[in-house]
Amino acid sequence: MDIRNQHLNLGEWMELIDRSLTEPDSEPLVNLVDDPEPYDAIFVGGGAGGRFGAAYMRAMGGRPLIIDSWPFLGGSCPHQACVPHHLFSEAAEELDRMRWFSDELFFPKFDASRASILDMIKLFLDGRGSAHAFMNWQTKEQLDVEYVLNARATVIDKNTVQAAGRTFTTRNLILAMGARPVDPGIPGLDLRGVYDFVSLVEELDYEPTRCVIIGGSKVAMEYGSFFHATGCETTIVSRSPLMRTKALHHVDEELRRYVVDGMRKRGMTILEGAHPVSVNDNGSGAVASVTVRLASGETVDLETDFVFLGTGERPQLQGTQETLGYEVNEAGRIVVNKRMQTSVPGVYAIGDMIGGPMEMFKARKSGVCASRNIMGEDLEFDYTEFPDFLHTTYEVTWVGLTEEEARERFDDVIIIRMPPYVEGLDTENLPLPCAEGTMLYAFSKPELSGFQKLVVDGASRRIVGAHHVGYGAKDAFQYIDHLIHRPEGLTIDQLGWMNELFLNPEHFVQLSRLRAGKPKLTHL
Repeated sequence: MDIRNQHLNLGEWMELIDRSLTEPDSEPLVNLVDDPEPYDAIFVGGGAGGRFGAAYMRAMGGRPLIIDSWPFLGGSCPHQACVPHHLFSEAAEELDRMRWFSDELFFPKFDASRASILDMIKLFLDGRGSAHAFMNWQTKEQLDVEYVLNARATVIDKNTVQAAGRTFTTRNLILAMGARPVDPGIPGLDLRGVYDFVSLVEELDYEPTRCVIIGGSKVAMEYGSFFHATGCETTIVSRSPLMRTKALHHVDEELRRYVVDGMRKRGMTILEGAHPVSVNDNGSGAVASVTVRLASGETVDLETDFVFLGTGERPQLQGTQETLGYEVNEAGRIVVNKRMQTSVPGVYAIGDMIGGPMEMFKARKSGVCASRNIMGEDLEFDYTEFPDFLHTTYEVTWVGLTEEEARERFDDVIIIRMPPYVEGLDTENLPLPCAEGTMLYAFSKPELSGFQKLVVDGASRRIVGAHHVGYGAKDAFQYIDHLIHRPEGLTIDQLGWMNELFLNPEHFVQLSRLRAGKPKLTHL
């Protein structure tokens, strides 16, 4: 279907995308300019990295082409991954508050029968088409990027790609096919009742009552907190301590303990150092239990009607390594330099195809980095340092060094912490930290009001780490990350002289101001 000269509104786009998804023989959606010249770059994949990279290249005067097998741009994030995860995490936060305040103040008595995983999935499915429609519309009408959607790309060589019955030539090739969940490789994963984040939203057709999560990833913690908040009794089986996986860096141990203890306080069972052995059949092809070898060596069977896989993701190479011959690492990710160049000249890889965190900022910025280099800039992108977050029933955010990492690097480490760590102080009576999102907890259940820590190098007075559990601080961490990683850094004096919006969620500004006047910094 040639849509180049059609100017669809959002409702028309939604209908077209839905029809393309539901009809198995639906035709490709073609938005092309009649120009025989090679493209400056073909993006194989139109997720976050491909879309942002192509838009930036076009803005610089280049000519990119996006090819994607989905009938929409944006990739898995709005369709199956990060958007439903955020929706489910927001539901977990609300359900958690309703449970804690059941029949208190103005809260009604909590009715567990109204909390439903299926209802939240339906809400998401009913609304996800709007994001798809907008990105297709914006990329065509405002960003002026050519694309071929609903058509799988076949890479012939680094300068030739086939899709939708056509052959396209390019000066550069950018691989952006995304990633898919990892199979943990244990018996029984083919039984009914085993899901990952993709199949959950596409296939779940019953309301689970008891869940076993295999894996200790962010996905495991986030979806597990949601499942449990709905009333689905949840157990996480993790080989390593939660938040101590290779995928997460700079996780402060006090923050980790607060988060994991909070999950247990809400009734979740967390088995760390445990190994899943098998998923077991109930005799009719559905899940009945999961056999687990505990850290003690004992083997137990965990009864369940729902198994969720939270074991991470792996890039989708789609045969391109054999065709192109680029280097991959032991994790199956494409090896690139800081310009996103692979070992094959003229071939780039971005987003979830490469090392580093599988996060939106890396996808978007790596796509833009590749485009800027192709267009003549000499630009490097270092994604080894970044702010990070996850959701339980809280928003958990951190950036920079942990206290332990800071003590390994600096002789004089200053900690500003809330609640303060003072031996003998009855902090159970301290309603701090309190701010938007935790005020009700602070005044009635202070042990639930959150945790925060600022890590300072006392000699240089520079902020080297920040850690927060609560609500509303994630936006601030984007800017803290930028400020502390500038060559001049960010000092406690500068932070303490900022204009805070009281009550600001992380309290870092005013707490720094309380200490900044001291020539020799001390803990607070």
